[in-house]
Amino acid sequence: MKLVTQVKLMPEAEQAAALSVTLHTVNEAANWVSAVAFERGVPREYELRKHTYGELRARGLGAQAAQHVIKKTRDAYTALNANIKAGNLGKPGSKRRVKAGTKPITFRREASQPYDDRCLSWQYDAQTVSIWTTAGRIKNVRFACSPDALKTLREHRQGESDLIERDGVFYLIATCDVPEAEQYEPGHFNGVDLGIVNIATTSTGYQAAGRGLNRHRKRQLDLRRKLQAKGTKSAKRRLKARNRREQRHAKNQNHIIAKTIVTEAERTSAGISLEELHGIRQRVRLRKPQRVALHSWAFAQLADFIVYKARRAGVPVVFVDPAYTSQQCCECGHIDKKNRVSQALFTCRQCGVVAHADRNASHNIARRGEAVWTAGRESRVPATP
Repeated sequence: MKLVTQVKLMPEAEQAAALSVTLHTVNEAANWVSAVAFERGVPREYELRKHTYGELRARGLGAQAAQHVIKKTRDAYTALNANIKAGNLGKPGSKRRVKAGTKPITFRREASQPYDDRCLSWQYDAQTVSIWTTAGRIKNVRFACSPDALKTLREHRQGESDLIERDGVFYLIATCDVPEAEQYEPGHFNGVDLGIVNIATTSTGYQAAGRGLNRHRKRQLDLRRKLQAKGTKSAKRRLKARNRREQRHAKNQNHIIAKTIVTEAERTSAGISLEELHGIRQRVRLRKPQRVALHSWAFAQLADFIVYKARRAGVPVVFVDPAYTSQQCCECGHIDKKNRVSQALFTCRQCGVVAHADRNASHNIARRGEAVWTAGRESRVPATP
């Protein structure tokens, strides 16, 4: 299983300057390569290399760095074409899709640059790295990370690492190939209902309320509005300092929720049943005041965290169709839009069951998860002689 581990670099002043110049140089070169690729109809990587490699070397890039710049550019066009084909950039003829396909891809000055083991070496005991720059190879660049991250790097790091700059701070994002635990046969499934008012509600009784996170988001939004309206240099400094604070807070909350759900399933030898919510932003139509809450909802990130933590623990995970889970009674199976009396209250019009709406939905999701698992697993019935 591929995981990424992020470490923070702590370079000296001269080292930081060399890293910054290197990122700016390679991304300017990538923009030039992108323009050449666009002009020539985005040829294959081998052909693109013939048209650009010599110029990249003349610009002061090392052999491996030049190769990585070409590959990074070609991969960006591959991803763009895949998104266009999948319809992620709108329908044919839409303004966004036309704009994306009629100009070369551009890279930010601080965009990430891949490094392989020829350009980057790790010294785990000293917690330093030796890294290539346009000013030559610099050694003894210190990095900081948690003990668990250091252990993962030491035991499982493989392949490339990406150098990236965020707000003047440099990070290395390393790829680690972590072995998966053997998946066990679940005795039952825990359903997980995802939402905005309650971030996650499970059929076992666990409920992660979203009130605190929603209040945090509202405070951050109000503060950003005030600072943007003020417009002074001090206000702009405060905006820059608070950049991505809400995102980091939501990510931490999702990690905590995912770990709680996976730990409970592992302890009881259960599987996890999740809703397949991809594309919900395109399907749902809301009033303008409600759109902020919907588009701030990090349900995909939470699902991804649950999946990778479950794979490391050997917990089976299935995705089910979320249709009518909030309108179906978990006791009698009756489906009626009027069953959902309010956001929190569910009352079955047929059998009279009264329950918390999210808890009722989580039981329906658990039942569908068991059906999906049963339909997809191998038969263990002995063969007829």
